[in-house]
Amino acid sequence: MKKFIIMSLMALFGLTTVSAQKTVVAKKNQQVFDVVEKMPEYPGGQAALFEYLQKNVKYPADAEKKKVEGRVLVTFVVNTDGSITDIEVVRKTFPSLDAEAVRVISGMPRWKPGEQKGQKVRVKYTVPLTFRLK
Repeated sequence: MKKFIIMSLMALFGLTTVSAQKTVVAKKNQQVFDVVEKMPEYPGGQAALFEYLQKNVKYPADAEKKKVEGRVLVTFVVNTDGSITDIEVVRKTFPSLDAEAVRVISGMPRWKPGEQKGQKVRVKYTVPLTFRLK
């Protein structure tokens, strides 16, 4: 019986250690960097990003009717697989303009992820979207 209890405790402590190690690794992979050695890149580069935004942004009808213009700043995280998450409007202009900016950013294709010390990492990125009536 004593051996069984000791073996059970050893197994329990072993599982706890493995779990703690996984947690440390998971937290390390969850860290979001602001600046890294190799910043994330939109497929095709900056010019392709501006082209994507120009083709996909649609001026909301209510903002157009009220003749609202402005610049919306959007931040998001480029994950290690290039997907976009944690989209947030950090400089708001008008509700429908803000919503349109989030819609367009959330529809972007996967990016080339950022790298730090040769490892793919999560990186926070900021994109300004300017809404102007012609």
